[in-house]
Amino acid sequence: MNTKTKASYKVRNWKEYDAALKLRGNITFWVNEEVVEQWRNENKTGRKGASNYYSGVAIYRY
Repeated sequence: MNTKTKASYKVRNWKEYDAALKLRGNITFWVNEEVVEQWRNENKTGRKGASNYYSGVAIYRY
C-alpha cells in the first residue's frame, strides 16, 4: 500500500504567527462622503419586510 505522509510544520515564532493571524482578513478602504450620501435609499416601497436601506448604487456589481 502506497501512502503519503502529510508534511508537519511547527511554529517557531509564536509572536509573529499570532500577529499575522490578527491581520489576516483585514481590509481598509476609504469612501468619499458624497458617495455615502448616494448609498442611502430614501424611496419607500410601502411593503412589509426588511427595510430597503441601501440604494442600487451601494450594491452595484462591476
